[in-house]
Amino acid sequence: MNPVDPAPETAALSRNDYAAIVKLVKPGSKVLDLGCGGGQLLQLLREDKGVLGYGVDLSPDLILDCIGKGLSVFQGNLDEGLRDFEDQSFDYVILNQTLPVVHRPTFVMEEMLRVGRCGIVSFANFAYWRIRLRLLLNGRMPVDEILPNEWYDTPNIHHLTVRDFHVFCRHFGITILDAHYFRRLESGRVHQHMLHPNWFAGFALFVITRNA
Repeated sequence: MNPVDPAPETAALSRNDYAAIVKLVKPGSKVLDLGCGGGQLLQLLREDKGVLGYGVDLSPDLILDCIGKGLSVFQGNLDEGLRDFEDQSFDYVILNQTLPVVHRPTFVMEEMLRVGRCGIVSFANFAYWRIRLRLLLNGRMPVDEILPNEWYDTPNIHHLTVRDFHVFCRHFGITILDAHYFRRLESGRVHQHMLHPNWFAGFALFVITRNA
């Protein structure tokens, strides 16, 4: 590695979603990361917050990446549930940029809040003004930093907006405890309060729990 290159954890913290989650999670917590990918977020949480972390992902290659980092991971399909985990067995369950790619989002959210006391959910906001403008002017699905793939090559199954998520939570008895908004995954500020986030947030991150 070039000696001037940033350390992996420093580079990962440049991602606004990762940085926000690391700040939110309390030290020593028990954490489950659903759709954990190669384990970068779990590794950050372990090193920065000393969490007892576990991950779930479908990809065998990404599971191997996690194992190479010394992480505890399980291979599994989130759409089939979390039957291997007991009720309320985690302090936090994370669904970071994963909700749009699952086939059964309602079921996955139910399982998330069954096994976790708090959930952390983030996603790209399809109502962001730049997306609206490109659809209006070009009449085509936008391809940009928020939606980087062509419609025929995207992992996303469902597109949702900040307003959609609020309606979803009200309908299914979910309480939003905290919210963070940002325009880009990398660079820029993370806002806990943003005027008209459904228009001006490229991405949103929510802390949620099941209503008592």
